[in-house]
Amino acid sequence: MRLIKEKNRGIATVLAFALIPLTGLATDVYLPSLPAMAADLHVSSGAIQNTLLVFLVTAGISQLFVGSLLDSFGRFRISIAAMLLFSLASFVIANTHSIYVLFAMRVVHGITVAIIAVGKRAYFLDTFEGEKLRSYTSLFSIVWATAPIVAPFIGGYLQAAFGWHGSFYFLGFFTLAILGLDLVFGGESLKTLSPFKPAAILNTYGSMLKTRDYGMSMIIMGLSYSMLMVYGMTSPFIIEHVYRCSPIITGYSSLLSGVALMTGGIISKSIIHRPLDRKIPVAMGLQTVVAVALLLVSVFYLSNLYTLLPFVMLLNVGAGFIFNNIFSYALGRFHGHGGIVSGLTGGGNFVITSFFSYGIVNTLVIKNQAALAVAYLVFVLLGILSFILFQRYRYRGTARLATGEKAATAAPAVAEAMYTH
Repeated sequence: MRLIKEKNRGIATVLAFALIPLTGLATDVYLPSLPAMAADLHVSSGAIQNTLLVFLVTAGISQLFVGSLLDSFGRFRISIAAMLLFSLASFVIANTHSIYVLFAMRVVHGITVAIIAVGKRAYFLDTFEGEKLRSYTSLFSIVWATAPIVAPFIGGYLQAAFGWHGSFYFLGFFTLAILGLDLVFGGESLKTLSPFKPAAILNTYGSMLKTRDYGMSMIIMGLSYSMLMVYGMTSPFIIEHVYRCSPIITGYSSLLSGVALMTGGIISKSIIHRPLDRKIPVAMGLQTVVAVALLLVSVFYLSNLYTLLPFVMLLNVGAGFIFNNIFSYALGRFHGHGGIVSGLTGGGNFVITSFFSYGIVNTLVIKNQAALAVAYLVFVLLGILSFILFQRYRYRGTARLATGEKAATAAPAVAEAMYTH
């Protein structure tokens, strides 16, 4: 087993961070091309939007299970194979004219991205601990937010220059480049492999899923990410069909949306030591005010790019802030089994995001600014309800420990102490 050389540790960490946004790149880079893809493949806008959902669902479900495989068989070799398959699937998509081949390759994308994402997140759990680990995990959502910033911006220009095929060539060559560097500077981060015992693994999953505050944290993350996903799925059609703007404008608007998301993550990192029960309610309250204001402006005033983007940016600042705080809490909720924790947290978030995104897009049929405002308001209100339940379960678990009762898993107090003093 080839372990990472100590002299390459810094480069390996940079490469791990470089692949964390891959999930977002695989969804956001072709957002400006959605209308063109629908026209070129002779399918409905809904069918093209479903390629996003197929990817998210596959990536989410896969992450739920690949963590145990990575804990038992290592991170490095499996991740290398996944990167190669991801690149090949990207090149196949770039050369297909069949929606069915596109769906099939997006399934491959979902599975391989799950392996890559879980493996790279687990790298940090394998390598660092304490204050260093907390610092790195708080950077996850900030680095992850580079995808919605950079990808649609790049995708808009690729669409204008090469058509929708260019975005998938970009994905393929980007991943191949990281693969080459990883072969030179990377290696295995897990020093001791866990025995592959299905019964014990299922018991670990069961213990985690029975932990209610952890389950509610995944729902809150899913709702926050759904805001970004629903905007990404619907904004190209609103901006290009309703507002009559170009794909490049769609890319710029998504760039601003992503900047807002990253800003929320940066603010979160700057006050990470403050208790969750003080900062999250403030963020959710402000989101409620902004969502209501967007709805009122859309219904009673006017609807254009300049009334849409400022509100979306404010809402995404809140989403990034909430996601970063809750994601750090969820990763710190358990100790040991880094692959399982990484996979279950990331996979659960994707499955929940897919459920809410698909449900909202198909229930509201978002084709204008007012419908998008309603979607945001629904997400915010569901987030408030989820956080109330999260707090109740978290303090109930802490109270059990205080009275000496045995907890099924690591204490909520541990995660709170680790991430939000």
